[in-house]
Amino acid sequence: MFIGHYAVALAAKKAAPKASLGTLFIAAQLVDLLWPLFLLLGLEHVRIDPGNTAFTPLDFYDYPITHSVVGALGWSVLLAGLYFAFRRDARSALIIGMVVFSHWILDLITHRPDLPLGLGGDQMFGLGLWNSLAGTLIVEIGLFAGGIALYLRTTEAKDRTGVYAFWGLIGVLGLIHIGNIFGPPPPGESAIAIAGNALWLFVAWAYWIDKHRQVRE
Repeated sequence: MFIGHYAVALAAKKAAPKASLGTLFIAAQLVDLLWPLFLLLGLEHVRIDPGNTAFTPLDFYDYPITHSVVGALGWSVLLAGLYFAFRRDARSALIIGMVVFSHWILDLITHRPDLPLGLGGDQMFGLGLWNSLAGTLIVEIGLFAGGIALYLRTTEAKDRTGVYAFWGLIGVLGLIHIGNIFGPPPPGESAIAIAGNALWLFVAWAYWIDKHRQVRE
């Protein structure tokens, strides 16, 4: 799941119009923004295993801090609490917390059983949509299209930058999604961790977009 997570962030702008799109991007991808750091620190692990599902060559065999139910709930509460502490906006804080946890829900739908319940133990969850490439494409592209539609109904561009920056981001996310599906496996686990930190660029891009768009009256 890649563009599907960003779909939730785009759609959430309607429910939390005061929150910046950049903040919603952080919420939707928080666990995947932290995961590369934990890989580099050796606190979580992944291995390249082509063919383990039809969608991804990665075997996520050890990532309880970011992708367990307990971890996802903890990160949800943390980010929602931080947002409320700085913004004093309870509604937006609640939505942000829900967006953070939506990451685990979408992963539950797509992953094979590799999502742990807590920080220890062998109980794993995953409904395995990734075993069907066609099913994954239909669900994720559908989510992305719906998120874009809701965002465009909620906001309007203040200038040309608000148009071009938004559609440029959508295009780049789409191209990366295609590359993830049809491109070759990564050269190594460390390359995954290093490349994963590039997700912060999309957060900065989303904050830039937000400055050039406004909520519709």
